[in-house]
Amino acid sequence: MGAIADVLRKAAARLAAVSDTSRLDAELLMAHALGVERQALLLDPSRFGEPAGFAALIERRMANEPIAYIVGYRDFWTIRVEVGPGVLIPRPDSEALIEACLDIRRERGGGWPRRILDLGTGPGTLLLAALSEFSDATGLGVDASEYALAYARDNAEALGLADRASFLPGDWGVGVEGPFDLILCNPPYIAETETLMPDVADHEPAEALFAGVDGLDDYRRIIPDLPRLLTMDGMAILEIGHRQRISVTELAEAAGFAVRCRQDLGGRDRALLLTRA
Repeated sequence: MGAIADVLRKAAARLAAVSDTSRLDAELLMAHALGVERQALLLDPSRFGEPAGFAALIERRMANEPIAYIVGYRDFWTIRVEVGPGVLIPRPDSEALIEACLDIRRERGGGWPRRILDLGTGPGTLLLAALSEFSDATGLGVDASEYALAYARDNAEALGLADRASFLPGDWGVGVEGPFDLILCNPPYIAETETLMPDVADHEPAEALFAGVDGLDDYRRIIPDLPRLLTMDGMAILEIGHRQRISVTELAEAAGFAVRCRQDLGGRDRALLLTRA
């Protein structure tokens, strides 16, 4: 136990220079190098010795490579999402959209939603998390990146959801035929002038992050098309930057929607729920 504990302690101390979650990073990298789950490592560390590849993984993280790219996945909601360079990494903040879906389901009762659309699906994050909760639903994920869609299809297969999830290349909702009961969307919403942490700015795809000088370019394209894509009693749930509630709400109301806002676990505005006014 002492040997592994010492290695993890020293690794976490080094990683503190590049990460706010240095201990967690060290544990995830150690578990990955050992080929076990982190829980197994923490439960009984004494049965493991330091693996030969661990030091190299630490060096990659010291160079600001995201943990998710190094280990090849990110846990999101209750599912594991395979990711790699060139694909947006799922964030815990986005779980606010899935929580909102479940609350609406409780309000409306069983049978909703039947058809789900995920615009800008990336590796399938929101669509597959929603389908894992709604066993009677089917869904379509659309993304401009064929590379991201390859991950999405692999994730659907790995999660046993390939029979209920389909994926298409596309430019937001252009050419998509509705209607859908539920539309999920986590578009790029960062202003071009905003400075990001090196592990994001130097590694994740810029096209999945930035949206013009004010971060609103993609909302301006997506929101006016939503009435065409939604059922009459449908709902669209859009992720927003935590300072964008007023500006995106104004765009939605101009398109004829009533808007509610949900906060993430940090208490920040994170998701707008759109229904027909």
